[in-house]
Amino acid sequence: MVHVTSEIGRLRRVLVHEPGLEVDRMVPPMMEELLFDDILFGDRARDEHRRFRRLLQLLGIEVLEANDLLLEALADSEARAWLWGMLLPEAPPGLRSAPPPETAEETVAMVVGGLLAATDSHGIEVADLFQLAPLPNWCFQRDPQVVLGGGVIFGAMATAARWREGVLARCIFRFHPEFKKIPVILDPLMAQQESRLFLGLHRPRLEGGDVLVLSPEIVTVGVSERTNAVAVETLARGLAGLENGPRWLEVVHLPHRRAYMHLDTVFTPLDRDATLVFPPVICGDGPQLATAYEVDLRSKDLVPRHRGCLLEALADRGLDLEPISCGGADPVAQLREQWTDGANAFALAPGVIVIYDRNVATADELSRRGFRVVAAEDVLLGREEVHLDEGRVCLLLSSHEISRARGGPHCLTHPLLRDDA
Repeated sequence: MVHVTSEIGRLRRVLVHEPGLEVDRMVPPMMEELLFDDILFGDRARDEHRRFRRLLQLLGIEVLEANDLLLEALADSEARAWLWGMLLPEAPPGLRSAPPPETAEETVAMVVGGLLAATDSHGIEVADLFQLAPLPNWCFQRDPQVVLGGGVIFGAMATAARWREGVLARCIFRFHPEFKKIPVILDPLMAQQESRLFLGLHRPRLEGGDVLVLSPEIVTVGVSERTNAVAVETLARGLAGLENGPRWLEVVHLPHRRAYMHLDTVFTPLDRDATLVFPPVICGDGPQLATAYEVDLRSKDLVPRHRGCLLEALADRGLDLEPISCGGADPVAQLREQWTDGANAFALAPGVIVIYDRNVATADELSRRGFRVVAAEDVLLGREEVHLDEGRVCLLLSSHEISRARGGPHCLTHPLLRDDA
């Protein structure tokens, strides 16, 4: 079962993936395309991720591992055949002629951890080292799919390096005994009647970090480095045909900069009446201010209407959110901490959030706004108690290593089941 109608409703079930062999096999030539700032020390990244998962479990949240779901889906030989057929177009000629893996375990090890090239290769490029490259970004489960209401929207990943992640998400929702029953709201890469032919740069690109489910009535989507206008048009048509779906689609055109790769790097809701923002993009008055457009999903033409400021557009639709600045009032701290995902908070319940501990100025600002700031380590060791219904709490997650991957707690998680807010 899945059910998500907000970014803040009490979290019951969440999808994650612990960084595995794919991170240990990542080499420096992969960094630019994957938008990593460094190659990761896998053991430390896994330790930080495990502490995050244990924190969620201590707070009564069911944590599902994407690799486990993929293994369970691939227990079906039809699923393995389907996945192998989907992967062949990106595979080198030598791999296309090879027989598919015989077991689910072998398949998952290959499609996530990658497949090494022949031992006599002496090159240093990715193609020299791997027949099938590993997937270090698979830990960012926010992006390959979007759960909306009781259905799922599939991502259309922007880069070739992440294309396989979308295939794996589709495999889970197509073949897993539980998840195959979930209705597919939209697959932007599937040919549909009366849809245009998508080629090259004009194909839909849609990643989950750009899609925020703000309420049963409002969905917001970023047009960014990773999500394009073609995908937003496709999304609007898909949502418009959804029975009992949202009424408003707020489209936010972000400046095309690496720092703002997704909408959730500059805007994440914290409570029923508060949101974390990077001010220059969300509520400033300078050249970096994002521009919002609104689509009435019950209109016949679905034409976006200029609204200007996102927060003002949301307030007009009954969602009045007080902006809390990532990095506080200092412009230097704002820039530094937005880069380290200070605006990428993950809400476990209304007002109960997780951010990285390295974003000290953001935590100080949240404290000034009434959040009790608690180190996640203190909860894990029993030195502090936190309850999801106690009011405003900010949990600080250890992040020395995992933050190098350029994604915060919101990026690392995909809610599957939330209470209505």
